[in-house]
Amino acid sequence: MAETLTAERLTLRYDERTIVDDLDVTLPEGRITVILGANACGKSTLLRGLARLLTPATGRVMIGSDDVRDLAPKALARRLGFLPQAATAPGGVTVAELVARGRYPHQRLLQQWSPEDADAVNAAMRATGVAVLRDRAIDELSGGQRQRAWIAMLLAQQTPVMLLDEPTTYLDIAHQLEVLELCRRLNREEERTVVLVLHDLDQACRYADHLVVMREGRILATGAPGEVMTAELIAEAFALEALVQPHPVTGTPMVVPIAPLVVGGEEAIA
Repeated sequence: MAETLTAERLTLRYDERTIVDDLDVTLPEGRITVILGANACGKSTLLRGLARLLTPATGRVMIGSDDVRDLAPKALARRLGFLPQAATAPGGVTVAELVARGRYPHQRLLQQWSPEDADAVNAAMRATGVAVLRDRAIDELSGGQRQRAWIAMLLAQQTPVMLLDEPTTYLDIAHQLEVLELCRRLNREEERTVVLVLHDLDQACRYADHLVVMREGRILATGAPGEVMTAELIAEAFALEALVQPHPVTGTPMVVPIAPLVVGGEEAIA
């Protein structure tokens, strides 16, 4: 089911301001990729470019062997799903109604709803643990419940590639782990290619199979967390002095911050 997503010499701009500059990256199929970097390094812009929400100034994005620009909107939406930061639903929309919106790419002009649509919606709600909330309004739910409902909508879309932009933002630590465990389960059990933008370095190392580390619109490093996450990389990407050591429980890299290398816009004095 999974597909590879690739950017080739990709440049993305807002007006005349270049955010992502001549970037090449491949996100491996059937794996969890986490995109990391300091604020304003281009993480979310890259994700929006991969989702075809931004038109490249140069380069292209490929899903499998197809340029995403050559696909009709519904055809792309059957292969790639995108969940933005802080997604919002109209007031009064229930969980079941929100999740059902994920079926739009699969509906035909003469058949707006089918048994397959109902099965996909019910399966998505069961997988994300929101079936018991199906008749509750989205705006009545806790942050973790709302995020699981949005992920259920993405799951109901039944795409081989799922892009999630900072899905743990504004959630407490328990709900952050709940969402990340869900993403890992969807990846492992359904072999979906999952791409996440995260800020927490330890969570990224714990849940990612593949890391993409950015700085100022370019790729600094890609690879498995155990190979990529080093003190030198953290200094370059985040201007932060840190130790990297194995997590006592998971064994994945754990980052221990020491001090910023830049203070007030100037290099810190060693």
